[in-house]
Amino acid sequence: MIFVRVVDNKLDKAIRVLKKKMDKEGITSDLKKKRHFEKPSAQRRRKRAAALRRRRREQVNH
Repeated sequence: MIFVRVVDNKLDKAIRVLKKKMDKEGITSDLKKKRHFEKPSAQRRRKRAAALRRRRREQVNH
């Protein structure tokens, strides 16, 4: 559970802090992924492409 303290009725600042915490936890990306149904074949393709990008990045760095 994420908690954000609102100080002196500064809601704008509290919302910004909440969004940062949600991004750090990965909640926003999960919500975006689950917003629409993704076919299992498309999900496998996306995961395979992400793995390839990670491997290429590791090879470049080493």
